[in-house]
Amino acid sequence: MVHFFREWAKLMKPRSYPDFVPSGSKELQKLHEHRIAMLEEMPGPLIALPTRYPDGYFVPPHRHSRAQLLCASQGVVLVTTGAGRWMIPSDHAMWIPAGVEHSVEILGDVFMRSIYIAVDAVAGVPHHLHVVGLTDLMRCLIIDATSTDSTPQPGSRDALVIELILRDLHTLPQKPLGLPFPADPRLAALCRRFVEEPSPRATIDEWAAALAMSRRSFTRNFQRETGLSFSLWRQQACLFAALPRLADGEPVTSVALDLGYDSVPAFTTMFKRMLGVSPRFYRSGVLYRGIGE
Repeated sequence: MVHFFREWAKLMKPRSYPDFVPSGSKELQKLHEHRIAMLEEMPGPLIALPTRYPDGYFVPPHRHSRAQLLCASQGVVLVTTGAGRWMIPSDHAMWIPAGVEHSVEILGDVFMRSIYIAVDAVAGVPHHLHVVGLTDLMRCLIIDATSTDSTPQPGSRDALVIELILRDLHTLPQKPLGLPFPADPRLAALCRRFVEEPSPRATIDEWAAALAMSRRSFTRNFQRETGLSFSLWRQQACLFAALPRLADGEPVTSVALDLGYDSVPAFTTMFKRMLGVSPRFYRSGVLYRGIGE
């Protein structure tokens, strides 16, 4: 186990991968496959690993036998599966059940701390993809767990940290930051165009007319296809567009106006409803404090 961990640590040491492997190359794919293979061979109920990714990095589709709690310590991460796309901003995490194929897009410089959990390590955890908020306790536990470079001995302090993580998983609140895409090709096409140019002014009547449907039929169909109301899906799509720009330090006013909001207060109201904090609070970096390095 120690051998595997040390070899993994060499590969996963926080750094920008393109510094030593060209992005999109066959070498990068082989390196990724090697890391996944090593992860599959490592024993224990929980494996905690830190990784630093540069802006624009893409982790190709893959799956693993452990569930993953993917935490974006800084920057923004997009996880894509066959069911849709999920955004993981700082101070949040993505719960990825074991066996689910997913790819990862990096927006901005990201420092990621991932927790890989054996399927028999804890009972009662959700079996569906979703974004969660990190409690203060869980945030500190994850930082602690990903800061060690050895295998915890039973009864040791590090082993207790792992046990606390497993016990605290049930307390993480689910957050509405997913952006599922419909299977219906015509509706999916509308959704893709909206993601490219999001606007809070888009209406149900406009989309229903584009699909030659009644308002009532469209509303039912959209809810059935995405699991969300049109209003909530639209707000989350706008949030998708806003977070990377705010994380890069763009002024709140320019982001709000570019997204089509009539005023900063209107944008702020939506933002606080979705994330629980104001965009200025998010942009200030307060959410990154204590977890980025």
